[in-house]
Amino acid sequence: MRIYPDSNSCALGEMMKTYQAKQGEVNRDWYLVDAGDKVLGRLASEIAHRLRGKHKPVYTPHTDTGDFVIVVNAEKISLTGKKLTDKIYYRYSGYPGGLKATAAGKMLKEKPEELLRTAVKGMLPKNTLGRAMLKKLKIYTGGDHPHAAQCPRILAL
Repeated sequence: MRIYPDSNSCALGEMMKTYQAKQGEVNRDWYLVDAGDKVLGRLASEIAHRLRGKHKPVYTPHTDTGDFVIVVNAEKISLTGKKLTDKIYYRYSGYPGGLKATAAGKMLKEKPEELLRTAVKGMLPKNTLGRAMLKKLKIYTGGDHPHAAQCPRILAL
């Protein structure tokens, strides 16, 4: 056994192990976010941060350690610059001529939940873990939501 001059460091055989969070021992909270007059990208990055669990000290990259996020007033999200007309969302059916294009302004009017969900989805991992994290995101137009029983904490962004 080798003794180091620094009293805080340990010998090589007695090093501490890195904590790895297990799926069953993660404590999940519920957060409520009011999307009224928030910028889409900044809101989506903060939501993705919470869904992944990176704000917790027990964050483990290969485990879902994130919290549930409820978003209300999704129709009041704002976009900067000329993104309402210039930003285009594409989807492809897989058939010839099956490429569909939708402007962000039209998507905000018709499906504001999908606009935010798409932005958050692009900031999560592209695998099974990312799909599980996206299921913890609940988006609603208007100020009401059916998750009052979970006692969500208001998240001020």
